[in-house]
Amino acid sequence: MNTNIAVVSYNSDWPHQFNKEKQAILAHLSKANVAALHHIGSTSVPQLCAKPIVDMLLEVNDLDKLDIESEKLRDLGYEIMGEFGIAGRRYFRKGIASRTHHLHAFLAGSDGVKRHLAFRDYLINLRFG
Repeated sequence: MNTNIAVVSYNSDWPHQFNKEKQAILAHLSKANVAALHHIGSTSVPQLCAKPIVDMLLEVNDLDKLDIESEKLRDLGYEIMGEFGIAGRRYFRKGIASRTHHLHAFLAGSDGVKRHLAFRDYLINLRFG
C-alpha cells in the first residue's frame, strides 16, 4: 500500500470532476433521501494546492436508507467503508490503485456537515476574504 501523499498545484478541472461525479451519484441514489451534495476539501478551494482527490459531502435525511442504497455506490466504483472511525458518518472511496474521490455522508444539518462546510468556507475566506 502506497502511503505517500502528493500535493499538486490547483487543477481547474477539479470543479468539473466534482460536478460530473455529483450527477452520477444523484442519478443512483433516492432523490427523497438526498438533501445536498457539496464539494469540500482542498480541491474545492480555487487556486489552492491540494491532494488530487475530490472530496464530497453528501447530506442525507436517513442514514439507514443510505446504508440500504450503498450497493448503488459500489456500482459507481466506490468502496463502502462504513463509519470508518467517525460516528454518524458513512464513508466511501473511489479508485483502488489511484484514489480519485472521497464521499463523506452525514445526516442533513448535523455537526459533521457543519464542520466540513465551515472548514471549506474558512479556507476560501482565508484565501480570498
